[in-house]
Amino acid sequence: MNLMETNLKPPASTPASPARPPRIVVDRLEAGFGRHQVLRSVSLDLPDRAITAVMGPSGCGKSTFIRCINRLHDEVPGAWARGSIAVDGQDLYAPSVDPVQLRRRIGMVFQRPNPFPTFSIYDNVAVGLRLNGTRKRAILDERVEQSLRRAALWDEVKDRLDKPGTGLSGGQQQRLCIARALAVEPEILLLDEPCSALDPVATERIEELLLDLERDYTLVMVTHNIQQAARVADRTVFLLLGELVEVGQTSDMFTNPKDPRTESFISGRFG
Repeated sequence: MNLMETNLKPPASTPASPARPPRIVVDRLEAGFGRHQVLRSVSLDLPDRAITAVMGPSGCGKSTFIRCINRLHDEVPGAWARGSIAVDGQDLYAPSVDPVQLRRRIGMVFQRPNPFPTFSIYDNVAVGLRLNGTRKRAILDERVEQSLRRAALWDEVKDRLDKPGTGLSGGQQQRLCIARALAVEPEILLLDEPCSALDPVATERIEELLLDLERDYTLVMVTHNIQQAARVADRTVFLLLGELVEVGQTSDMFTNPKDPRTESFISGRFG
């Protein structure tokens, strides 16, 4: 069986190299809203310094899954979650964990670019630093430039940092939002369909950026685009009706899926 022979990202490791240790361990995660259950006993490990794509048809629980990782799911009225998610062995749902502090370690980029409309480009990146107590201009300048460089945006905006962030193109705005997330130095970056509102050129820039960022970050990305998962992800998670159907190396899943439902989804028979 060979569903996709081209445009697959090469495997992250060879059989002779050690496997990446898990950074995030999800154990029997269930989540929902009121009486509606969205996720059903999801258990999996996610590696460090790699891109994991979470794919599946609309309504399968992809966004709920990643929002549970930084506990944004908690913020929805009526939301609930059971089971455990651990990062570096720490249970993120332990009573001692402060969700606000947790979100500084686990950043989030949303589906549509959402720069703060009344803020300049500079202030959009610096806002999290200021909220964390950084006030020295020299430190702010350094971190803003560093973050914009990491987001591959510095050269395009360095001469107009005082201009509104909303004046940028859609792709630039999304990279600005990534820079804003990186400025507070998170360990993990979650991305909820970060390219779905972008044109092909902007999408390619974001994908190139993600491939660069994975050298230093753990990235978990929801995508509705099967080809995108094939291009950028080291590992892929396939959810269906809130259940984990399959997880594994992207190259393996796309060329030799273990579950017939995975094959049907990848080949476009549903979704």
